[in-house]
Amino acid sequence: MSFQAYIDNIKAKTGKSPEDFKKLAEAKGFMQDGGLVKTVKATEVTNWLKEEFELGHGHAMAIYATFKGKKS
Repeated sequence: MSFQAYIDNIKAKTGKSPEDFKKLAEAKGFMQDGGLVKTVKATEVTNWLKEEFELGHGHAMAIYATFKGKKS
């Protein structure tokens, strides 16, 4: 599955874009000033996405990758 396919599937399932998730991550304290907080681990972010949005591991990692700056 391509990166864009992951993003499209996440949008279809949750109704949220990567930008929406970034705003939510900022509210959770995972991101600040548009970047990941240095002390935040990938596992913390993926566990949150799995629990709150019922994403699978690969999909949660795709969102985490967008937090790190991946666009395609």
